Amino acid sequence: MNLFFSVIIPLYNKERYIEATLKSVLDQTYTDFEIIIVDDGSTDKSFEVISQIIDSRVTFIKQENQGASQARNLGIEKATGKYIALLDADDYWHNNHLLELKKLIESFPNAGLFCNNYEINYNTKFIKPAHFNFKFNTACIIVKDYFKSSTINSVAWTSSVAFLKSDFDKIGRFNKSLRTGQDIDLWIRFALKYDIAFNPNITMRYHNFDATSLSKSTHNQDRYNLIKGFSKEEKQNSSLKTYLDINRYALSIRCKINDEFDLYKKVKKEIDQKNLNTKQKLLLKTPRSLLVLMRNIQRYSIDKGMYLTSYS
Repeated sequence: MNLFFSVIIPLYNKERYIEATLKSVLDQTYTDFEIIIVDDGSTDKSFEVISQIIDSRVTFIKQENQGASQARNLGIEKATGKYIALLDADDYWHNNHLLELKKLIESFPNAGLFCNNYEINYNTKFIKPAHFNFKFNTACIIVKDYFKSSTINSVAWTSSVAFLKSDFDKIGRFNKSLRTGQDIDLWIRFALKYDIAFNPNITMRYHNFDATSLSKSTHNQDRYNLIKGFSKEEKQNSSLKTYLDINRYALSIRCKINDEFDLYKKVKKEIDQKNLNTKQKLLLKTPRSLLVLMRNIQRYSIDKGMYLTSYS
């Protein structure tokens, strides 16, 4: 008989975090799971750290460095569980995470993507809940408009979700050509095909301050390719168009800060300005030097326990 969950953890140079991350899974109150860790050619002591942990529920796989997409795909391919629960090697689950995911699955068994609420750790002292663009209370629900709801923080976060292994195979695996944003690409494909279920209970902590995280990388052309990949779909879906324009806005700011002005101009041209708020429109026109200063101010404000965004 198959296990209920297979927990997939891609691992690359996370020796500082992986022990606590793995322990957070082993301490789950719901225990019908296996853990598959795919070491993606780590060059630090990550694999040595996890090799010290002896537990029959844990399987270790090593591969040459091929990126997070291939590591996740390989782990899911080897999984024996009915449902896949993803966890990044520097994130953390509260001990009720899998129990709450199972509750969500049982509440909406026909949904395609199951998302627990989460909190964001901006530094070692500043943690705040994710902020979504929809209202909810304490009940598990189907999100009426995933794309509109995800224009601030994404309803689906890599370490907070679960899905049927069979559904993952149907919609296609993680896109190996994307060095960043592979998860966003997958959530869009899920949201275009299936209902998205949401559990308001916060069961996961996302660490947003690790400089080695893929989300901090400068692969802006990949981000553009991700967005461009849904050009056909956004013409038929106004909420998706808005969601992608918010992503285009964020990409434009990244490009300007990184002196990628050709890509900045291309991305900015594709934004429907009606989908941006006044602050975002002004920031798009802001000179690079001022944007760099504002980014540094934002980092300082985070150190002081405040998080300033284009929505605040």
